[in-house]
Amino acid sequence: MIKLFVGGFPLNITELELVMLVSPHGQVNTIKIVRDKKTGKCKGYAFLEMTDKEGADRAMEALDGSFMGDRQLSVNITEDKPAPVRKPSFKPNNNYSAPSSTSSYVKVGRPGEDVKKKRPRKQF
Repeated sequence: MIKLFVGGFPLNITELELVMLVSPHGQVNTIKIVRDKKTGKCKGYAFLEMTDKEGADRAMEALDGSFMGDRQLSVNITEDKPAPVRKPSFKPNNNYSAPSSTSSYVKVGRPGEDVKKKRPRKQF
């Protein structure tokens, strides 16, 4: 699958009209016209996936720089970028067990300070 970026088309175009524009050059599998989240208005660019590189090259050569109405189209082949690596958010493990009473951790004070002992907790 080859992904094409198509930009600069009129804002009132539909997915079907855009597919009809590109399909003579190769088979279009998917199309996504980018829209504003709040208003739903078209932002003027879209991404199309085509089955073969030859069809994408033909569409790019034929349509890049051509005019649709009073607007000039921009057609480019986009490279798939790997997804960014995200740090996993902290989620406590349900299998967590409390540390045993024989803990290997010892509270250490700052150098030169005496470590104060805490009074024991009340037993209920």
